[in-house]
Amino acid sequence: MTIERYPSPLGLPFSRMVRAQGFVFFSGQIPMDEQGQVVRGDIRTQTHAVMGRLQDSLREVGLGFGDVIKATVWLSDLAMFADFNDVYASYFKDGLPVRSTVQAQLAMGVDLEIEIQAIER
Repeated sequence: MTIERYPSPLGLPFSRMVRAQGFVFFSGQIPMDEQGQVVRGDIRTQTHAVMGRLQDSLREVGLGFGDVIKATVWLSDLAMFADFNDVYASYFKDGLPVRSTVQAQLAMGVDLEIEIQAIER
């Protein structure tokens, strides 16, 4: 079995994604811009920022949102669920992945973190 690891660009102790056995596992992403600065704003703004980061990571390995099969979502407050869902769903044109959503206190005071798994076809 071949495992390919992509280290964290920030030098943190985790891989930002790992390819193994036809699957790609992506570490959780929080809303950050290209310079590594946290994106503040409402949940819609933060969701677009996270989905943009995930899209970039997917493209890096030749995949897209249509290849995502599982997502785990952490929201700082489930009262944001409806607005989050509106933005999140707009990125999945080919069907939605299975998903879990929980409320949690998140690093750096953000309101959202998303982790995904994708399949290479």
